[in-house]
Amino acid sequence: MSQENVFTVKNQVADPTTLGLFGLALVTLVAASNKLGLTSDVSGIIPWAILIGGIAQLIASIFDFKHNNLFGATAFSAYGLFWIAVSFTWMIKFGLFGEPMKEALDMGQFGFALLGFFIFSLFMTVSTLKMNPVMLILMLFIDLLLFALMMYTFTHSHTWGFVAGIAEAATSLLSFYMMGAKYLNTFFGKTIIPVGKPLI
Repeated sequence: MSQENVFTVKNQVADPTTLGLFGLALVTLVAASNKLGLTSDVSGIIPWAILIGGIAQLIASIFDFKHNNLFGATAFSAYGLFWIAVSFTWMIKFGLFGEPMKEALDMGQFGFALLGFFIFSLFMTVSTLKMNPVMLILMLFIDLLLFALMMYTFTHSHTWGFVAGIAEAATSLLSFYMMGAKYLNTFFGKTIIPVGKPLI
């Protein structure tokens, strides 16, 4: 075996998509439980948001960059950092960083951040047309989730909060489905869980 081939084998890494999808699936499941009134407060969400929704997706993004997977690297890094930023916003709101920061917090700025992520997600959604229908539907629910969260932040309407909860629960279920499909289909080398063909 040539030195070049040895180098290639040693630097080969597994597809990190299942880890990234699991991070998204779990954190949205826990967060949806709060929005739908099944659990109370968001304090218990913070560890999952930082470690699983944040760090796990960041790890997946790093290896997706190595795989030259533009969508996975961009999406997992952006959404991973999103959950870390959300966690810090909650911690500021709880006064973890002191009363001055808590009193100065303007949640309207969080609303504008959600607007930015909504715009970002629209572009990501278009690219899923070249992937599969399940991924497209997943991204559409993420779009709806971000828009509903933005509207809830600006209006404090419980209706928008409920819509966000439904969209988040759907995001979680579809992420679990995609995770299972990606893992089992890759592991067995054949279609175990169908996701459909690219639309374009």
